[in-house]
Amino acid sequence: MSRAGIDHDQRRRPVSLADVDTDEAEGTDDLPTLDDLGFDDPESDLPDAGTEAARERLEAFCSEDIYRYDDRRDYPAEGTTSRLSQDLKYGTIGIREVYERTVEAADDAESDAERESVEAYQEELAWREFYTQVLYYNPNVVSRNYKEYENEIEWRENDDHLDAWKAGETGYPIVDAGMRQLRRESYMHNRLRMIVASFLTKDLMLDWRAGYEHFCQHLVDHNTGNDNGGWQWAASTGTDAQPYFRVFNPMTQGERYDPDGEYIAEYVPELEGIDPDVIHSWHELSDDERDEHAPDYPAPIVDHSERREEAISMFERARGEDEDEAGDGDDEN
Repeated sequence: MSRAGIDHDQRRRPVSLADVDTDEAEGTDDLPTLDDLGFDDPESDLPDAGTEAARERLEAFCSEDIYRYDDRRDYPAEGTTSRLSQDLKYGTIGIREVYERTVEAADDAESDAERESVEAYQEELAWREFYTQVLYYNPNVVSRNYKEYENEIEWRENDDHLDAWKAGETGYPIVDAGMRQLRRESYMHNRLRMIVASFLTKDLMLDWRAGYEHFCQHLVDHNTGNDNGGWQWAASTGTDAQPYFRVFNPMTQGERYDPDGEYIAEYVPELEGIDPDVIHSWHELSDDERDEHAPDYPAPIVDHSERREEAISMFERARGEDEDEAGDGDDEN
């Protein structure tokens, strides 16, 4: 018995939203169309909207892919994520309903590894709530660094580089695939969100706010707290942020998480049919070799190794460190 005298086993479980019948909802025929609201139909290939579609995605995920999520979530070609982010953003499904279904999935797990995989997904739900709380108590993070540095970060201004990043024309295949997925689907796989954000802030050394604004405009699942938290993490300016001296290597990231180049070929057709070894060594090829393999795909717009050193120096100046105090940095593989 509890202190209140109620047997925990006899308490009524909360009714799941999955048990609520929405078929009899009234007034849906009166909803304004996009044309009524003055908007054009979206050009992106968007997922089906609504609670029914969200629940179908949830059920499909919790029946199979959630048990592989922990090991395979970073591999964009495999599609082992839930794809519920836009549903959580618009409220077509609630986070409590999602969590409740994951509890059931954990109960159905057939091994410790499968249960741990479910827990890994639940932790991601918690991170989403964490960033919402950060935003609530620190609303200025939308436009200001969460983390304070002694000096201003000397972000560069280069419209050509920013435009190339937005268009997916940087000459770094995994970066360009992510940016083109965003343009085609108004969505980007989470691993790619980290890669393209690191590339903008550490390789191009452009202000994270430029990338955040682009995401705000194009992501179907844009969530202010979550997206801002992700951008400031990548830029080493946020709470629990990536250390400034950790810099994603875009070529290593592509080779590790898309080894066969399947995801890259899907979104960068200029590289379709190209040997993955060529794709992942694109930055090392001569101009003649690039022209031979994929003449329509650009050469890298910056040298990653050089920019990594420059970015680390930029942050060390912001920290007020002398060159003698600075470390060697660390390339994130």
